[in-house]
Amino acid sequence: MPLTPSFPATLITRDGVRIDAAHTPPGGGGDLGIVLAHGFTGSLRERTTRRIAHVLSAFGGVVALDFRGHGRSGGESTVGDLEIHDLDAAVRHTRAIGYTRVVTVGFSMGGAVALRHAGLLKGVDGVVAVSAPARWHYRGTRPMRQVHWAIERPAGRLAARLGKGTRISRKPWDPVPPAPYEAAAHIAPAPLLVVHGDADAFFPLDHAHQIHDSARDPKELWVEPGYGHAETAATPALIRRIGRWAAMV
Repeated sequence: MPLTPSFPATLITRDGVRIDAAHTPPGGGGDLGIVLAHGFTGSLRERTTRRIAHVLSAFGGVVALDFRGHGRSGGESTVGDLEIHDLDAAVRHTRAIGYTRVVTVGFSMGGAVALRHAGLLKGVDGVVAVSAPARWHYRGTRPMRQVHWAIERPAGRLAARLGKGTRISRKPWDPVPPAPYEAAAHIAPAPLLVVHGDADAFFPLDHAHQIHDSARDPKELWVEPGYGHAETAATPALIRRIGRWAAMV
């Protein structure tokens, strides 16, 4: 089945970074706009992200973006810090093109950004964080030790640039930004949905529980049996359930 066509857009963040985005119109009209935020080293042009946008478009219009340092966007990745400005530009664009309700749906790093954006900058009607980390500097799994090697070592940053086209800033955080679980405490009254798999190889379930426990109502936690990590493991059935949740916000 062919994927729903999308239309390119170029956004500028409040700190002057050019962000590549794409709008997939809703299959049945309506006032819901869903902003889709990919994980670290991802892109709106990857097949997995395009498939998710296609499924979500049955419930609302979808605006997907490439975070700074990813894909065709400018700048360098700060791995979840300044990316809140990228997401904010996409949220503002979604409202500007006519959607009156906006829900952010973020995967992994994108989930952390969605939590931090909603808690710190506000401006959304709902948040979905899928496979998101609760806290920074987690190294308790082998995949996350590999991620930290890519972020912290010159050879790792070079490998990420050559292998995935991801440009990572070499500057350390100063100051360290509030962690996703801390931001989650400030999302209400917008509703929050936390989705996490019990087979996630990157972040164990305690991350999901920490985010959910830190947030105030309205909030929900879905622990998905057998679900791995982020976009690549997400089934169409799970994405449809997320779309239905977003449509009820």
